[in-house]
Amino acid sequence: MAEHVIQFHVSRPQSRVEKIGLFLRKNRRLIIAIQWVIVILYAAMVIIPAFLPLPAEDQHIYDNLRLFAQFCFWGLWWPGVMIATVTMGRVWCGLFCPEGAISEWVSQYGRGKALPRWLKWTGWPFVAFVMTTVYGQLVSVYEYPQAALLVLGGSTVAAIGIGLLYGREKRIWCRYLCPASGVFAVLAKIAPLHYKVDRDAWDKYQGDFEPVNCAPLLDVRRMTSASECHSCGRCAGQRDAVTYSARSPFSEVLDFNNVAKTPDALTLVYGVLGVATAAFQWTLSPWLLQAKLAAAEWLVDHDHFALLDNDVPWWLLTHYPEASDLFTWLDGALILAYLLGGGFLLGSLLLIGPALAARVLKTEHLTWQRFTLALTPLAAASVILGLSMLTVTHLKAEHLWLGWLPYFRISLLTAGCLGSLWLALQLVLRSTGKNAQKWTAGVVMLWPVGLMATIWTLVFFVW
Repeated sequence: MAEHVIQFHVSRPQSRVEKIGLFLRKNRRLIIAIQWVIVILYAAMVIIPAFLPLPAEDQHIYDNLRLFAQFCFWGLWWPGVMIATVTMGRVWCGLFCPEGAISEWVSQYGRGKALPRWLKWTGWPFVAFVMTTVYGQLVSVYEYPQAALLVLGGSTVAAIGIGLLYGREKRIWCRYLCPASGVFAVLAKIAPLHYKVDRDAWDKYQGDFEPVNCAPLLDVRRMTSASECHSCGRCAGQRDAVTYSARSPFSEVLDFNNVAKTPDALTLVYGVLGVATAAFQWTLSPWLLQAKLAAAEWLVDHDHFALLDNDVPWWLLTHYPEASDLFTWLDGALILAYLLGGGFLLGSLLLIGPALAARVLKTEHLTWQRFTLALTPLAAASVILGLSMLTVTHLKAEHLWLGWLPYFRISLLTAGCLGSLWLALQLVLRSTGKNAQKWTAGVVMLWPVGLMATIWTLVFFVW
């Protein structure tokens, strides 16, 4: 029925982008088949490597499944997902994510219980992201497939459990609890491709139509943001009002009809730019090394050796004697403090700029949340730079030429900084403040951009 509605009621010229959305809606079975192929590949590469021995020193990505899976997950998958989200919206969620597909499928056979109030708390994606990021660093999820099985497999089991308990053919896990959902919601705000809803066309439509099964439980009629949309294409062409469209990557942040939500702002500044940045660079930080040496020396001098013990379960702290990689309790405590304390400190320092800009301008829609969202291009560049460090690690092990790397890093960081500064400038110009207030707001927004640029410069070119 849906196919006929699209065919007979869409008579105006269609752009190539719009046709992509309609294609996705018409070929739902193909998408489901692709999702199940990904589920099988995902399960194989998460489970099998966890039972394989350490690769020999002369083995490579192309001749060792453990190394291959590690490169696919952390060298290609995560950076690729972030790039896709920034450019096309949450297409990973809607078209490819194995967790989402499984959760939606099992929910058909679940209990369909009503959603409890605690599950709808808007802070869960941020809390889940921070907890997953920190725990992943403690157990070295990027280096060891056992840890990857624990973290990724545990997340998948939780998604299945939520699917069996709540909802009917819905993605409850993805909407409320997925650790990556908050990050995707922030990055999708600057995606130049999105599903646009024409509210007037929706309300005036008089033809037949088939209701849309929106898996993430969105009110499609009132959708104005790409943050929660999974870009699956199921609603494309609905009531001749929903189109897959191109837009300016800055339009959503600059549109005052889109509410700048506090959870999104906090996820951006404390999650993506705070804890995630600390997670990417703690292994290179001379500050953490100095703190560890000083703490260890003090413990030895005072005959306190308990924290120097490395006999810790691998699922709690990294413990792989065969690889000579063992974390002590001191290591765990310092990493935990660095990620949480350092991430909170960095996030708070970054927040100074948006808070002061909003306070100086005193314009109704120019809140600290909206000025924080102006840092989205910088957050996108930051997370891609951080994840690509894993890619570079694998490429170096394969002795590939990386002469292009410094230029790539400088270009991406520059693009993120300039994008955020341009967004901040546009917000300032839309204020009702006096020129002196606008100048002050523009200057204080240089602070978070300059701080992040300095941190990545230290990571790549100093440390």
